[in-house]
Amino acid sequence: MVLDDIKHEVKNLHIGKKIRELRKKAGFVLQDLSNRTGLSKPLLSQIEKEMVSPPIATLLKISKALNTNISFFFQNDGSEEKVVVVRKDESKVIDSRYFGREESGYYYEALAFKKPKKYMEPFLVEFKRKRVDQLSYFSHDGEEFIYLLEGTLEFRTEDQHYILQPGDSLYFESSIPHAYRALERRNAKALSVIYPGR
Repeated sequence: MVLDDIKHEVKNLHIGKKIRELRKKAGFVLQDLSNRTGLSKPLLSQIEKEMVSPPIATLLKISKALNTNISFFFQNDGSEEKVVVVRKDESKVIDSRYFGREESGYYYEALAFKKPKKYMEPFLVEFKRKRVDQLSYFSHDGEEFIYLLEGTLEFRTEDQHYILQPGDSLYFESSIPHAYRALERRNAKALSVIYPGR
């Protein structure tokens, strides 16, 4: 998917607007949200103004601070169905980068965004090739499962690294600062299921 298409898709979700509305409804100013998430006020401001597309870890911190589910940001309505089907042409693909600035190094696609209340958050993630010195480490509450579908993926913590091949899986506590990168010219693709914690 081309960057302009993804940027348009992100704008259509109005993630920043939803965050601002939830923040104001909770009676928080930006500093309150910053204190609750550990994210800087300038970054939160850019997200709310939809100048920045937040990575999964960032969105998880914001959703927890605002007492909502991450799926809320990908929905167009508040349906409460017990069974939902997301067709392939309905997917919500996010290019997890600060537009015009720094790349986080992956795309993510919310797979079950139609189900608002759930304990797991499944994503299809596409990781880009990066140098080690370009990696951004993320951490958030909860646990995470990765099943590699395509390519070769390196998973790093601050003191260890693991190489995954298609068919390999990984389960870890998300509070550990972690980063990923594809090791081949082509992107690596994985199914990722996140339990954001309660």
